[in-house]
Amino acid sequence: MKLFVDGRKITFSKLKKVISKNDEVIWFHCASLGEFEQGRPIIEKLREENPTHKLVLTFFSPSGYEVRKNYKEADVVCYLPLDTKLNAKKFLDIVHPKLAVFVKYEFWPNILRELKKRNIKTILVSGIFRKNQPFFKWYGNWMRKTLQAFNHFFVQDENSETLLKSIGFSNVTVSGDTRFDRVFEITQQNNQLQFIEEFKNNTYTLVAGSTWEDDEKILVEYINNLASENEKFIIAPHNINAKNIEELKASISKKVILFSDKKDKKLQNFQVFIIDTVGILTKIYSYANIAYVGGGFTNTGVHNVLEPATFGVPILIGPNYNKFLEVIDLVNKKACFSVNNSKKLYVLLKKFFQEEQKRKKAGKQALNYVVERTGATTKILYYLKK
Repeated sequence: MKLFVDGRKITFSKLKKVISKNDEVIWFHCASLGEFEQGRPIIEKLREENPTHKLVLTFFSPSGYEVRKNYKEADVVCYLPLDTKLNAKKFLDIVHPKLAVFVKYEFWPNILRELKKRNIKTILVSGIFRKNQPFFKWYGNWMRKTLQAFNHFFVQDENSETLLKSIGFSNVTVSGDTRFDRVFEITQQNNQLQFIEEFKNNTYTLVAGSTWEDDEKILVEYINNLASENEKFIIAPHNINAKNIEELKASISKKVILFSDKKDKKLQNFQVFIIDTVGILTKIYSYANIAYVGGGFTNTGVHNVLEPATFGVPILIGPNYNKFLEVIDLVNKKACFSVNNSKKLYVLLKKFFQEEQKRKKAGKQALNYVVERTGATTKILYYLKK
């Protein structure tokens, strides 16, 4: 809450230092880090195509801003001011964007009304609508009016299109989710990590990403009691504070090394590698033979399964995934497998370790799922060029 409040105190001063009245500005707004990753392919393409424009990136939450406040493709990264009439006018007076892009489902009535009043081109990308939103209720007329600010809606699915059309909006394109473009682009970059290659040493490796305590408990039981010496494990915990990392390390009976302790060590001699840093998990997934994605035993649900999917590896998760369409799809395609107890996990881990063909088949299904859903960015850029 302190970051949320204090960060907004400097929004206007940050903008004034960088944006002048003669600048041509493109403004992107994201609620948090997940929405940023959805907007990122479009941000980077527009930056490439409009090198003289200024690019402003705003966040609502600290979890997005704190991670991406130094994002090099934006000229200014700041918090979105609170949605009052005065703030909306002041913000748009300073930024005066020629294009405003909102990602997924951020709808701020005062800002949207001011954008419409100023006739600023405004689009929604990777949008998703659900019938329980106020736009689709009998009392939601005032919120429906705010949607008139959007020149076009690019939505993820046909259900969203149907809902928008039911309240009179026909300026809708089902473009899909730009996250698929983002994760597929990752496979085209250099994902080499020399220290991971040294640790893996051409050995079958499970990469467990964004793990919580419940995930780690069942994984460690397998590592300690059932894993063969020909299986290696890389664990990248969600929480990397020193106490949690030390407790995790102490719970493992096999030879284990921390990322922070790797210097001058013969990494190939260790069986478990704990990644007590951030920012490299995506690259690490490229070395996985199988992935475990954490969060499925928490109330918030499983973390990002698309990052390992794009590298064509089967994915294991906990039981809480029903809020995430892509996870449901991958489970139905038998590319992702949900477990609710240690016994089920152990059966799958042994199966994929021993049966290479089944592992490769599941991995191919995961990759195909990602590839078939790319292209949203191209559709959006085509519209903007018209």
